[in-house]
Amino acid sequence: MLPFWIALQFLSSLPVRLPGMPEPAQLGRSLLFYPLAGVVFGGLLCGLDAWLSGAPLLLHAALLLTAWVLLSGGLHLDGLADSADAWLGGFGDRERTLLIMKDPRSGPIAVVTLVLVLLLKFSALLALIEQQQTLALLIVPVLGRGALLALFLTTPYVRAGGLGQALADHLPRRAGWQVLCAVALGCVLVAGWAGLVGLIVAALGFIGLRRIMLRRLGGCTGDTAGALLELLEMAVLVAWALS
Repeated sequence: MLPFWIALQFLSSLPVRLPGMPEPAQLGRSLLFYPLAGVVFGGLLCGLDAWLSGAPLLLHAALLLTAWVLLSGGLHLDGLADSADAWLGGFGDRERTLLIMKDPRSGPIAVVTLVLVLLLKFSALLALIEQQQTLALLIVPVLGRGALLALFLTTPYVRAGGLGQALADHLPRRAGWQVLCAVALGCVLVAGWAGLVGLIVAALGFIGLRRIMLRRLGGCTGDTAGALLELLEMAVLVAWALS
C-alpha cells in the first residue's frame, strides 16, 4: 500500500508521513493510485456536504469549495497560475514558456485565471447543491486525478530529472490503462447518465488541453498537469450543473 500513501501525500494536505524517500519504482506505481486518492477526496467532500445539510446555500457552497482547495493544499491551483502566466508571457516560445513556469511570482493573468476558475467552481457547486446532485463531489475528484494518470500515460514529460520524470519513467503502463478503464466504468455505474456526461466532458477537455501542451512544449510538466486537473474539474462541474 506504500504507492497509495505516496499518492495521497503528493496530492493532498492530509497528514500522511512516509517512512523515507520512496524508490523510483514506487513513485511510478503511485500514479496507479491517483484515482483512489480522488475517491478519498470525494468521500471527505460528500461527508462535509452531508454535515452542512440545511446550511445557507451560499455558505454551503463556499465551505465546500474551501475544503476542496485546502484538501489539495492549493497544489494544482499553483500549477494553473504558473501555466497561465507562462502561456501568455511565453509568446509561443517553448523555452521562454518553461522558464516563466519556474518563476514563483504570479502576474495579473494568473490572478484573473484563478478567480475565474474558482468562481465557476463555486457557481457550479451552488447549482448542484440546489439540484441535489452532489454525487458530483465524488465523481469529479476521481476524474481529475484519473486525468493525471492519463496524462503521464500518453504525454512525454519535458523536464529532465526530478519527481515528474521518475513518475513518467516508472509508471506500469498496462496497469495504468486498466485503472483508467476501471475509472470510466465505475463513474458510469455509480452516477449513470450524469457520470457518462462527466466522462465525455473530461475526455474532450483532456484531448484539447493535451494538444495545446504538445503544440507549445512537446509534452507536459508538473505545472501543466496541475492546470489540466483544475480546468477539467471546473469543466465537469459546470457541465454536470447544466445537464
